[in-house]
Amino acid sequence: MKKILSCTWIFALAVCASAALHGQTYTPQYFKASGTPVNPKVKVSWNRYHTNAGIEAICKEMVKAYPHLVRLQSIGKSVGNRDIWVLTVSDFSKGNPDRKPAMWVDANIHGNEIQGSEMALYIAWYLTENFHENAYIQELLEQKTFYIAPTINPDGRAVFTEEAGSLRSGIFPVDNDRDGVADEDGHQDLNGDGFITQMRKKNSNGTHIIDPNYPNRLIPTPVEVRGQYDLLGNEGLDVDGDGRVGEDGQGGYDPNRDYGYNWQPNFIQSGALKYPFSLPESQAVNNFLMAHPNIAGGQYFHNSGAMLLSPPGSEMDANNISRSDRAVYDAIGKKGEEIIPAYRYMVIYRDLYTVYGGATDWGTFGRGIFTFSNELWHADLMYRGAFQGDRASMMEEFNKTMLLGDAYVPWTEFDHPVYGKIEIGGLKKNSPGRLHPGFLLEADAHRNAIFVIYHAYHMPQLDIASVTEKTLEGGYRQITAEITNSRLIPTHSSFDIQNKVERPNWISISGPEVVVGMVMQDVYLNQGVEQKVNPQKLAVANIPGNGKVIVRWIVKGNQRYSITVDSAKGGVVSK
Repeated sequence: MKKILSCTWIFALAVCASAALHGQTYTPQYFKASGTPVNPKVKVSWNRYHTNAGIEAICKEMVKAYPHLVRLQSIGKSVGNRDIWVLTVSDFSKGNPDRKPAMWVDANIHGNEIQGSEMALYIAWYLTENFHENAYIQELLEQKTFYIAPTINPDGRAVFTEEAGSLRSGIFPVDNDRDGVADEDGHQDLNGDGFITQMRKKNSNGTHIIDPNYPNRLIPTPVEVRGQYDLLGNEGLDVDGDGRVGEDGQGGYDPNRDYGYNWQPNFIQSGALKYPFSLPESQAVNNFLMAHPNIAGGQYFHNSGAMLLSPPGSEMDANNISRSDRAVYDAIGKKGEEIIPAYRYMVIYRDLYTVYGGATDWGTFGRGIFTFSNELWHADLMYRGAFQGDRASMMEEFNKTMLLGDAYVPWTEFDHPVYGKIEIGGLKKNSPGRLHPGFLLEADAHRNAIFVIYHAYHMPQLDIASVTEKTLEGGYRQITAEITNSRLIPTHSSFDIQNKVERPNWISISGPEVVVGMVMQDVYLNQGVEQKVNPQKLAVANIPGNGKVIVRWIVKGNQRYSITVDSAKGGVVSK
């Protein structure tokens, strides 16, 4: 019986042979842990965060290691002229990746929500490193494509990972204090420790006291005791002399309110800019989505809260998710709760808050994609026990016992030009309040990757299940084809069908002369809807999830023929 040797064992045998030639004994250094590649070609430590340069380097290493599975392209430039990279992951030897049903993944739309990039990169890494040994992944990449954008806000990421500050938006200038000058008064790292933390000043009647259980933390002064400190906010100076500190730093908008479905101006939706797709980053994403109608599923990585959020973002669109489409979301979302136990499946407007102009709604309604927004990280992932319900104290205890104090900058004195003698210190921006500590990052990345893979698996999978013929009088034939979709997601959402977001599926026959073409409603009663114009190419509005459609042609003659199903989101299949 033939045995197929994995790449890992071939490598090991080659090393052993080389060692034997030189009179040496080879000792293996690794033993495989289940579910993880034992000797990856692209070696990445998933217990830390990467800068933009680090992300680009990993992407290029993947392309070099697996050119038959990975491509890399820049889909545009940010406000700061940084590339927005997208990885295409598929088995390129098994068809055009742009004609397979595709999953869109993006992350880090908010500059301070950086762990999504690691989650997105991990998906590509895991698929490629396990491809040659995992039959499930081989079949998945034969049938599907993944488009993965590790960061769609590289400017915000640069501020967070390369500078002292933390920026939720990008760096598009906004005059937040309305003094006629934009971005002139941001926070500064006054003591030069690499973090912008907080300022406090001693005051015997202050608003805060030191927490007796956690000396690094200040808590509001109880009524029965005297205060010790006043909190003065984040480190900074009054640069523009208006009596306020750090009120007009870089940015100051929400890039996830810049998308084109149900967009609202800033006085209704805080954070919106002048008009939909006003940012080059959102324009680049939209241009890519528009150019790739094969995208059938989407997941967007944010933080925090451990939520798997489904659309819609506003109550006015509640009825735009049909019962059948909601059943698909429910099935995938509830499976996500099993895959990532601490996470909850929720509806954005109903269970969180209203969002206008969000990327999730644009994908859902603007492009007909089944989308989720993943809010990563949660306090329940870090410490359990006596602190249930008191997450602030839970984080303090986690920092004390599990991080050995690494989440805090110690309070130190500083002479401030306005406030006088103050102290600077407090939580670091990479504290576990919003970001995974290193040792928990890979575990959550893997679980989220599996959820994305499960979602991708259930994108449409079409097949021409059967073709039957019947001879009719006068040299005619009746040809009936059954087209099935064996996965949960239909080729078109109900909103897509109603608003004609995407073209219909085309089911065509080539070869003989077609006299009649119809989509069958009841094959047993011989009832169908005839398409009188261009009957050889039938336009079918939808092929439902775990469902089928039946089409029929009356043709003249005995020529050989072929049948092709061409679906924007379901791929192409012929028989």
